[in-house]
Amino acid sequence: PDLLPACNGEITTMSFLQDVVDILLQYVVKSFDRSTKVIDFHYPNELLQEYNWELADQPQTLEEILLNCRTTLKYAIKTGHPRYFNQLSTGLDMVGLAADWLTSAANTNMFTYEIAPVFVLLEYVTLRKMREMIGWPGGCGDGIFSPGGAISNMYAMLIARFKMFPEVKEKGMAAIPRLVAFTSEHSHFSVKKGAAALGIGTDSVILIRCDERGKMIPSDLERRILEAKQKGFVPFLVSATAGTTVYGAFDPLIAVADICKKYKIWMHVDGAWGGGLLMSRKHKWKLNGVERANSVTWNPHKMMGVPLQCSALLVREEGLMQSCNQMHASYLFQQDKHYDLSYDTGDKALQCGRHVDVFKLWLMWRAKGTTGFEAQIDKCLELAEYLYNKIKNREGYEMVFDGKPQHTNVCFWYIPPSLRSMEDNEERMSRLMKVAPVIKARMMEYGTTMVSYQPLGDKVNFFRMVISNPAATHQDIDFLIDEIERLGQDL
Repeated sequence: PDLLPACNGEITTMSFLQDVVDILLQYVVKSFDRSTKVIDFHYPNELLQEYNWELADQPQTLEEILLNCRTTLKYAIKTGHPRYFNQLSTGLDMVGLAADWLTSAANTNMFTYEIAPVFVLLEYVTLRKMREMIGWPGGCGDGIFSPGGAISNMYAMLIARFKMFPEVKEKGMAAIPRLVAFTSEHSHFSVKKGAAALGIGTDSVILIRCDERGKMIPSDLERRILEAKQKGFVPFLVSATAGTTVYGAFDPLIAVADICKKYKIWMHVDGAWGGGLLMSRKHKWKLNGVERANSVTWNPHKMMGVPLQCSALLVREEGLMQSCNQMHASYLFQQDKHYDLSYDTGDKALQCGRHVDVFKLWLMWRAKGTTGFEAQIDKCLELAEYLYNKIKNREGYEMVFDGKPQHTNVCFWYIPPSLRSMEDNEERMSRLMKVAPVIKARMMEYGTTMVSYQPLGDKVNFFRMVISNPAATHQDIDFLIDEIERLGQDL
């Protein structure tokens, strides 16, 4: 009650916020200190019982509130820690953090120029720049920042369907033929999720076979399109992946574009993970053909290290998002305002309330320049290659697929000494299946590092190492390998 807007609340407010900032700054410094744990792991029931988290009728003191802040950060995962490799989004960028603080203080909504003038203009500028980097002439087209890659992919599906059957907006799915979409068997689950949410149905998402490196096979795509058409279904979208979640594979976009053109199907590229490579002169060839897509998902919160969340959907045709989504709410989008209404971008979004996600990216881009992002991305790819070269012939390691990784995903099995001389049979498989989960559990209990694992198809649990944290070094990669061996030696 002593904080602003209380009468004479300035002094208390300043000292409270100063204390909060001090707590945050200590946490930031700790995040980069390799002698601190990545995680102070507790089981859920322990953590629930150790503190009183319940909400009460009576207010707590500001001292207790500060204690709550400290406790929360004590058990938070240090996602900026140089040895946190668990997700595609890692690292902690100082300028991005500053931008996030500013965004929260400004606390506005992205729907109109009226209430978010600078932010709306920055979104316009930044999306245009991203479209230029995709290769669309003059950065033409449209786009929006959405709550994450899954929603960006769903937008693409929504717009592709509207482009083919505009009547679906008023009449619904009953008014149009049975639609089918195509994506690779290694693609992100959000393609099916979007189909479920839009009433297209998961059975209408046809999974295309991949080669051993995880890339979509174009001949199989064409075969499945023809099959669907013979059954009387209408193919409306192909979602190619640039940087798959597990293998980090890049689908052959030029071949996919040729097929989409031939059959007049919307081509979407899910570059949530791999889109950042467009910033790198050395690596952007992996997305050759992306300029032929009708829409592209690109998540700066992954490879580019922008704080969560920051995901862009970019669309080649201008005006399509607007006609697909607009509802003309007269209390927001009055037509008789005194400024250029094209800057009221809220009606092309599915959301009404929309967080300001652009400022972090824009400010970081100003601070680093394109060349700064490029150096950061090239460094992460170089570290992945270093890891690959280190383990490809090392005793106790088996690669999940042959050859140098195309992205920073390095997929491998650690084979404990007890399994190394066993012949390859059912029993060895079922024992190998248990290795990665045990090592991961031990990593978390010691709190030293975090790396992800999963099974895929007929392959039992393997480690998927991903690097997107600019703070990571060769020593951190060495540490990870030593740690896996230390924790898995006795299995």
